[in-house]
Amino acid sequence: MNKNDLRTNFLILTLLSFTLCLAAFSQTSPSPADPKSIPEIDGAIGSCSADFTITDSASAPIYNAKINVHIAYGFGSFHKLDLEVSTNADGKARFTGLPNRLKRPLSFHASEGGREGEVIDDPEKTCKAQFTIALSK
Repeated sequence: MNKNDLRTNFLILTLLSFTLCLAAFSQTSPSPADPKSIPEIDGAIGSCSADFTITDSASAPIYNAKINVHIAYGFGSFHKLDLEVSTNADGKARFTGLPNRLKRPLSFHASEGGREGEVIDDPEKTCKAQFTIALSK
């Protein structure tokens, strides 16, 4: 093979690789999220769950409020897990896979902008909990 043939082959391989990358990228582009589907995060450390509705002081749902929880579990509470989920257009979000026995209750903290709210849950007493948190300044 001469130098021109090598350059041509290199150019063809480069263009083919670029085309394959574009095709793969176009197939993996995420579809728009359904604003009504309930965002969910799975802690994968138990069978309990907590469903949330986040509202303002007038009971209107708050979109994109952040809810987070710190979980210390296992022998001596040496294992740690921090989870966070955001609410949908209806102010709803869900935590699943929460432990059913802990030494200390879980403290869920919700916030959006300058507004905040908090709720405490003991999964041993309310394994399938449902909460409404009204955020205030």
